[in-house]
Amino acid sequence: MVHGLLDTPAVFGRLRQQLAGRRELLISPALPLRLGRTSVQEAARLLDRELEWMAPRFGVMDVLGFSMGGVIARTWIQRLGGERRTRRFISLGSPQQGTWTAQPWSSRLFPGLADLKPGSPLLQGLNSDLEGLRRVECHSFYSALDLAVVPAWSAVLPVGSQRVLPVATHPQLLRDPAALAPLVAELLRD
Repeated sequence: MVHGLLDTPAVFGRLRQQLAGRRELLISPALPLRLGRTSVQEAARLLDRELEWMAPRFGVMDVLGFSMGGVIARTWIQRLGGERRTRRFISLGSPQQGTWTAQPWSSRLFPGLADLKPGSPLLQGLNSDLEGLRRVECHSFYSALDLAVVPAWSAVLPVGSQRVLPVATHPQLLRDPAALAPLVAELLRD
């Protein structure tokens, strides 16, 4: 489970409670995103190092990325060989096609936020070569009313299924039972 920009692994607390005893190993690395001063590519490299340290012998896994964490996880999958270790990728409220809320941020001062702009070099590169992503079972879950990922359709991966969750805000994607139930069902599906 990969957290977002202003989060820590604690953001997955309710999801962990729902999965307790029903999933073997739940890994949530703490990534130093530094309010967007860490680029997505660098965060993906940090994720790779953390996974090698936390689960070196753990085979194929399911990966869930929340918010910016979904773009970090996607970058790890597509650019750092993560597709070899990923069975299923769940993108939750992640600006996979960019978000207008990232527009004001300077790439010099906040490269991680600038990576989330629609049409950013990072997102163009990820969208130009989808081969690694196509090797993974992909699912996009998002809120149609999310004000962090605008417009809502930009939270959809270019491959795989998509599902709108009946919640009104970005944080509710990991708090509201109406969002947690379908996530848990997907994570428990074989």
